[in-house]
Amino acid sequence: MTARMVIFDFDGTLADSFGWFLAQLDDVAKRYHFRRIRPEEVADFRQLDARQILDRLGLPRWKLPLVAAHMRSLQAKADIRLFPGVPTLLDDLSRSGLRLALVSSNAATNVRRILGPDILARFDHLDCGAGVFGKAGRLKTVLRRASLAAAQTIAVGDEIRDIEAARTCGITTGAVSWGYTDGDALAAHAPDFLVHSLDALRTALLERAGKDSFQGRVPPP
Repeated sequence: MTARMVIFDFDGTLADSFGWFLAQLDDVAKRYHFRRIRPEEVADFRQLDARQILDRLGLPRWKLPLVAAHMRSLQAKADIRLFPGVPTLLDDLSRSGLRLALVSSNAATNVRRILGPDILARFDHLDCGAGVFGKAGRLKTVLRRASLAAAQTIAVGDEIRDIEAARTCGITTGAVSWGYTDGDALAAHAPDFLVHSLDALRTALLERAGKDSFQGRVPPP
């Protein structure tokens, strides 16, 4: 079935926040009494899913909402930008006729601030504040509000939990390798497609929507 809507994750997919996230971890670990990540361990942690990360950190599940809320409050003051090229990508997709939505664990105020009003206007649906393991429910909510079937939708994210949540809902899964989780680790969980650049993401999405890859843009000579 032809895709009619794309549901994006935010941090690590559209927003370049991983470096900021790593910079906060030592202080947050000290505050909430879990293990710190040494610089030489970052690559290994990018191979893990969310449950494995929590286990390695010694962070109990009951503390997770507290840590997440604290990180959201810190990000409210952070200078985080969208990845270069994201505004053009979203503009191209919107001009092609694809509907855009966003499901994030981040706070709506942070997402709105970083997107800015012009880019925010491209989105039909915004569902924020999802729990780390609560994205599947939020995806179903977006489908219901959009009056679309799962088969008409693509979900794009940068973590293993994004793939799992979309698959639970029967949604086509797209993964990007420039975010929080390493591309090889994402590939091991067999998303419907995995891309390594925004241009490749644009092509993959427009093809699944039955659109011309250069619709809304000036084609190369």
